[in-house]
Amino acid sequence: MKIVALTSVSGPYIFARYSAVASQSFHDEITLIEVGSTSITYPWQHPDKKTNYQRLVLSNQPEELQSKFKVCKNICNNLAKINPDILVIAGYARLSMLSALLWSLINKKPVVLMSESKEDDEPRIWWKEIVKSWLINKYSSALVGGYPHTKYLIKLGFPEQAIFTGYDVVDNSTFHPDTIKQLPDPLHKPFFLAINRFVQKKNLALLLSAYATYQQQQGVHAWHLVLCGDGERRSELEKQIKQYNLQNFVHLPGFLQQDELLPYFAHAQCFIHASTTEQWGLVVNEAMAAGLPVLVSNRCGCFEDLVIEGVNGFGFDPENQEQLTKLMLKMSSGEVDLEAIGQAALEHIQQYSPESFAQGLKQAIDYAMSQRSRKC
Repeated sequence: MKIVALTSVSGPYIFARYSAVASQSFHDEITLIEVGSTSITYPWQHPDKKTNYQRLVLSNQPEELQSKFKVCKNICNNLAKINPDILVIAGYARLSMLSALLWSLINKKPVVLMSESKEDDEPRIWWKEIVKSWLINKYSSALVGGYPHTKYLIKLGFPEQAIFTGYDVVDNSTFHPDTIKQLPDPLHKPFFLAINRFVQKKNLALLLSAYATYQQQQGVHAWHLVLCGDGERRSELEKQIKQYNLQNFVHLPGFLQQDELLPYFAHAQCFIHASTTEQWGLVVNEAMAAGLPVLVSNRCGCFEDLVIEGVNGFGFDPENQEQLTKLMLKMSSGEVDLEAIGQAALEHIQQYSPESFAQGLKQAIDYAMSQRSRKC
């Protein structure tokens, strides 16, 4: 069977997922079509490793800079050449992915939707939801992140029996404490770790405010705060750090590729993700795979599936600064067994692995193909 999957850009996550799919699909021919070699929004680098699946990169330019007409034409031309038995499409918002869906409908090919949208991602407008409901029902099956994503597809009218989970995973072995513990300590001081694009929804201004209150109460005994990433709000965050006089406590190492992040995962005491909206939050997977306790906004798509309150971490309201400060104080108080919580995080995240992705995708493909057989 010829399987073609589409993605805007590849990177460590994508590589790990489709490597697992290819390893479990010995009799299938798998091709991953990448719209661009890089992305402006997500400037990941593809691992310098040989793939066990076919990799087709359509352009050296990011998708954001390419002509939409040329992207769609290029996708359809390559699909015609490959003539897959089934398509796997990442989302339904981008024109590139919709062009692949259109090709599948014209050529009567089953198609799997990969989605991590949830109902509260943004304000929903009734007529757009009607259009979306009509659109997603053109797909044969779906692979989603977890519970809130399943619930949203069902609300849009997608059949529950056609929805499978396992979409949002990382290569857990890359982050395992045994793999990274020998890496050099970048700070040589205890620290909270956060990794984000510096954009509004990541809620870093509130995180800094909560940390400032925490530091005022703890003084020289306060854990430091490392904010990895970069983006349009960097200058505002730098001003806020100076305003709170936190230059000696808050560290901004910039945007780092995966291997550059590993020393921070290896030596952090606790991971924080404070987004006001987040479809999933794969950095939480990474932190848990590194054996870190996590503090996660209850608006994150991963929260319901990954965080077991008081066992592997804690949730918080991302608009409640005082609540987050109290959790920081709690985690650094010495009254919490950080090692036990981190171990629980490590154990729980093993359910969310590249093999889980491969299994979920296989189930979605099998369902889609069985539905096609019935129609025939």
